[in-house]
Amino acid sequence: MTNSKAKGSAGERELSRFIFETFGVSARRSQQYKGTADSADLETGFEGIHFECKRVEKLNIHDAMRQATLDCGAAVPCVAHRRNRTDWLFTIRAKDILALVQKVNETMAKGESIG
Repeated sequence: MTNSKAKGSAGERELSRFIFETFGVSARRSQQYKGTADSADLETGFEGIHFECKRVEKLNIHDAMRQATLDCGAAVPCVAHRRNRTDWLFTIRAKDILALVQKVNETMAKGESIG
């Protein structure tokens, strides 16, 4: 798959499945539903976490985090990324670790999903 837009969409679908299968929290591509430039790549049951999905072999993580940070508003920016034949990685800023843990714990305690 050489088309970068198609690969990005496939990566978002793959990440959605990963989040559901791993955490039991529903997720879907937000561009399909909101379509705004500053929408997170995924809309998930994890309220207050802005997911930026990158499915590439070479990633400038600082540029990806800058994009997530500019688009996240008051949410915690999280760059989800992986290369071929590797596991998903979530990159967040060190200063956001406690807020992220709190948001994940709140979501898991409520047993929430988005649909």
